[in-house]
Formats: sequence, C-alpha cells, structure tokens
Amino acid sequence: MKKKYVVSLSKEERIGLERIIKNGENKAYLITHAHILLKADINGPNLSDQEIADMFHCHQLTVSNVRMRYSQRGLEGALKRKTRESPPITPILDGEKEARLIALSCQQPPEGYSRWTCQLLSDKLVELKIVDSISRKTVERALKKRS
Repeated sequence: MKKKYVVSLSKEERIGLERIIKNGENKAYLITHAHILLKADINGPNLSDQEIADMFHCHQLTVSNVRMRYSQRGLEGALKRKTRESPPITPILDGEKEARLIALSCQQPPEGYSRWTCQLLSDKLVELKIVDSISRKTVERALKKRS
C-alpha cells in the first residue's frame, strides 16, 4: 500500500529525535512520537504503519496522524500537541466585569455590614446584572488575583 504522507528526516532531525529518546526525561507521548518518526523515515527502516503500531503498542491511526502532522507542520508539529486557541469554558469575569467587581469592593458595604464579603459581592454582581450567576469562590479568586 502506498503511503499518503512520507517522512523524510534530515540528519539533524534524526539526531534531535534520538536525543529525545535517549534523554528519557520527556513526556511519554513525545518519546513515542519520536520513535514513530524514526521508524517511518524513508531513509531509515521505512516500516509500515501497522508494523510501527505493533512495535510501540499504539494504534495505527496514531502512526498515520504523526506522519500527517510531520508532512503538514514539520518536526515540531509532529512531536508536540496542538495548543488550544481558547479555553474550554469561557471565563465568567472578563476584564471589564472584573474591573466593576473591584470598583464595587472598594465602595461602602451595604447597611448593616462592616465590610464586603465574597457572598455579598457575588449577590450584588447578579443584582446589578453584571453577570447572570457567579459563585462566591469565583469572586474570591478574582479578588485574590488583584491583592
């Protein structure tokens, strides 16, 4: 079967991958990806995806994905995982809302209280419709960041 993505390592890339493997202080997936690239190299062993998968106890798709990332994004793209562009959960307090929280905490506390508590601040943020809902712990973390 003809390989869709061909791995052709230069001498420097091969030395760098061998260094990653021999060092042993890298993450397991990084070492596995380095092994896969070395075994998939057309200038080296040039093994099939199934042979490499059996050799390193991983799935055949892992091998083909590493090959694909090498041909599309180069050596660094094949070794490292893609970083997220945005967090999985959007933060409740962005810069503007956090600034309003800090301004609110600097104001006089409600009547009957000597100081603002995190629960009072979270209730006030919801009351003023700055946020839909917020826990006192989120308020606590935001204020702790700023003090």
